[in-house]
Amino acid sequence: MHGQLGINNSGQYRNGMVVCAYPDAAQVGIDILKKGGNAVDAAVAVQFALAVVYPEAGNIGGGGFMVFRSKDGKTNTLDFREKGPGGASANMYLDSAGNVIPDMSLYTHKASGVPGSVDGMFEAHKKYGKLKWADLVQPAVNLARNGFKLTKRAASDLNHTAAQFTKLNPGKTYLLKDGGWKEGDLMVQEDLAKTFEQIRDKGRDGFYDGVVADEVVAEMKAGDGLITKEDLKNYHSVWRNAITGNYKGYKIITMPPPSSGGIALLQLLQSVEKYPLKRFGYNQDSTIRLIVEAERRVYADRSKYLGDPDFFKVPVDSLLKPAYIAARMGSFSWDAATPSTSIQPGTFVGYESDQTTHYSIVDREGNAVSITTTLNDSYGSKIFVKGAGFLLNNEMDDFSSKPGVPNMYGLVGGKANSIQPGKRMLSSMTPTIVEKDGKLFMVVGTPGGSTIITSVFQTILNVIEFNQNMQQAVASKRFHSQWLPDVISIEKDGVDTATIMKLQGKGYKISDRNAIGRVDAILKTQWGYYEGGADPRGDDTKLGY
Repeated sequence: MHGQLGINNSGQYRNGMVVCAYPDAAQVGIDILKKGGNAVDAAVAVQFALAVVYPEAGNIGGGGFMVFRSKDGKTNTLDFREKGPGGASANMYLDSAGNVIPDMSLYTHKASGVPGSVDGMFEAHKKYGKLKWADLVQPAVNLARNGFKLTKRAASDLNHTAAQFTKLNPGKTYLLKDGGWKEGDLMVQEDLAKTFEQIRDKGRDGFYDGVVADEVVAEMKAGDGLITKEDLKNYHSVWRNAITGNYKGYKIITMPPPSSGGIALLQLLQSVEKYPLKRFGYNQDSTIRLIVEAERRVYADRSKYLGDPDFFKVPVDSLLKPAYIAARMGSFSWDAATPSTSIQPGTFVGYESDQTTHYSIVDREGNAVSITTTLNDSYGSKIFVKGAGFLLNNEMDDFSSKPGVPNMYGLVGGKANSIQPGKRMLSSMTPTIVEKDGKLFMVVGTPGGSTIITSVFQTILNVIEFNQNMQQAVASKRFHSQWLPDVISIEKDGVDTATIMKLQGKGYKISDRNAIGRVDAILKTQWGYYEGGADPRGDDTKLGY
């Protein structure tokens, strides 16, 4: 045990920790903590660094959510989700016959909502930051200008997307390399460095006004997009109260709408709380059935009741009432699967992409930040802003293009999530912080589109119910079900054959799938150390000191 370093030999640290999707960004975050920055300072620096080194999801052209818990237990959340542009309308993706036009909400300039990430970071820093803004943006400038080394996975992802970049970006060569990328190549992004210099020197105005804003608007005009100067000027992130709930004595602090994640997570935890999961065991037949039946009901509710609370009255209290949740689980039977067709969204009296990214940060004083941020699909719309060098999101696909028609993740929505100017689209992002006995216990979140909610849910259960440490809990094989389609997706080799046969015998449909989520999380042990869990499904990295 090296007491003076604040580390013991099991990878547990005393002074602070950063867990995120790419090694260089984790290094930037830990450097800021060592300089005396707090968790929010480190989060700002990591967000911008990820926009350089992890372009499939790290971004300044997208948005996200932050859950914050101060060292003395005060909580807050910041909603920097993108908004529908002023020119957006409910039927903008439908043809004259009223059918959804394929790919229009995905790979065109009209797919982009007004970006929120820069404003979000600026507001977070203004409220909680300690270090100078310029010092938090500079590492991103350096990474873009001097370059960084590609991992094997990063090179492969870029090569895999090169044809789409070329097709959608005539006259631009961003992220492309003759002959393709390979592991260890240096990637330099000079236009992006210049954009970050504007943000470094002018703060929020370096993005939403001036030269960068002009470049965004010129790009929109060139591609028949909707975002205007006015849209950029009018964008503001919003501080919202966290939603909280309890599970077996643990307090769950999570994201309110327009994320569906927090409400869904609390509903799931309450749905299974009274059952003896510890006794059932990890990924065993009874555990899977119970969780899938809870998920079915919760995702049905999501389809009807969740949207931007500034536009639609989300019945938060009704959805989280113990009596309501108990009634929803009343039709669950151990005898057979409940067909999804027989489940409707509850009533009261009176594909999001895998290429989101999440990071968890704690500092020496115990302040904690959980941030999930996204462009929606991998590399967003795949369209770059000419001159500015960053990717535009395709977040408009997260609205319901037409009630009842699924989006790219098979998620169905209705009126609550219809397209309107200035409205934020519904999300599944679920950045979460867990407390035990009034003290910080866990910081957790993940990418994964519609699987985000269920991955965060399972990770929390892995620690609390199945006694896994943080690294085991994020690495453990996961499964997912979401009401429609009526199927349980299980990671390869995640469940043994005998259990699968038992499930099929009870009427459950099973399908294999590749990696589900990339959870990055931090646990505070009973001895006061920080223990990280970096998901082995990606290049995710945990660093502490």
